[in-house]
Amino acid sequence: MSSTILSSLHSADPLEAAAAVHKTAELIRAEISKTIVGQEAILDQILLSMFCGGHTLVEGVPGLAKTLIISTIAQTLSLGFSRIQFTPDLMPSDVTGSEVIQEDKQTGNRNLHFVKGPIFANVVLADEINRTPPKTQAALLEAMQEGQVTVGGYTHALPKPFFVLATQNPIEQEGTYPLPEAQLDRFMFLVRIGYPTESQELDIVKRTTGGHGLKPEAIIGAPECLRIQQLVRDIPVADHVIQYALRLVRSTRLDERSPKFIRDYVSWGAGPRASQFLILAAKAKALMSGEHHVMPHHLHAVVLPVMRHRIMLNFNAQADGIDTDRLVGDLIKNTPLDSAA
Repeated sequence: MSSTILSSLHSADPLEAAAAVHKTAELIRAEISKTIVGQEAILDQILLSMFCGGHTLVEGVPGLAKTLIISTIAQTLSLGFSRIQFTPDLMPSDVTGSEVIQEDKQTGNRNLHFVKGPIFANVVLADEINRTPPKTQAALLEAMQEGQVTVGGYTHALPKPFFVLATQNPIEQEGTYPLPEAQLDRFMFLVRIGYPTESQELDIVKRTTGGHGLKPEAIIGAPECLRIQQLVRDIPVADHVIQYALRLVRSTRLDERSPKFIRDYVSWGAGPRASQFLILAAKAKALMSGEHHVMPHHLHAVVLPVMRHRIMLNFNAQADGIDTDRLVGDLIKNTPLDSAA
């Protein structure tokens, strides 16, 4: 990456910094495309979450390169990468690390020594997170929320930046443990990966059955990633845009002001984290687009991955074939931009 773009990221001029983030995002996409075919929207959503300092749950059937996408993104950001394969017999200490007794060969004294687990990395891939029991899933909660782990009464800080990117298979439910709502809410985005188009699948087959392909190069490192996170938070948002985001979220909660289709199909609406993440993600979307203020169309671009796992549907929705994506789409159509409307 050129020194000009790196220096622009640290510029005090918001317009110059926004342009640098936009250019950086383009370079990252170009490098990732050397390995990943298609999935541009998915890649953008994961990058948005990481630029906000959030965590992402990636959902898709086997064989759609969920793991490859995450490891490739970590490589282009030059971040430490760790993969944890979640299984039914995985213990919390296998994730966080544990204290072991070490003996000093000279003195014979024995002391407890903390051995760090795989969670001590910048990007942690929690592969098939729904295959492990809730006790082990909960080992991620403190790390995701506080950026630290506590073992044996001692707190150990995790490296910065820190991201948990988890995957799960939505079709195979035997022997799985669905994530509880409290942990789902900690994920900023729920990203769903679909099948590639025919032309994309043709390209995938050619690349993976031929000779050695191109390898992506690192574009930025941890300092630049932290700088982008700070720039995201510095983006201004007008009050009327925040109020619009609040109307979208609060409309999902059951009361007399909720739209009829919400009262018919929703058993539990989105909480305050949805409002926070919606604004934060819209800021990142604006910045990645080279803009320095948030507009309603930025909210529309991120509302699905933010909201789809925070709305609990009732039996009526299942019976009528209504899913959260359709519900959120209807919500956007029925929520006025102006509170006076």
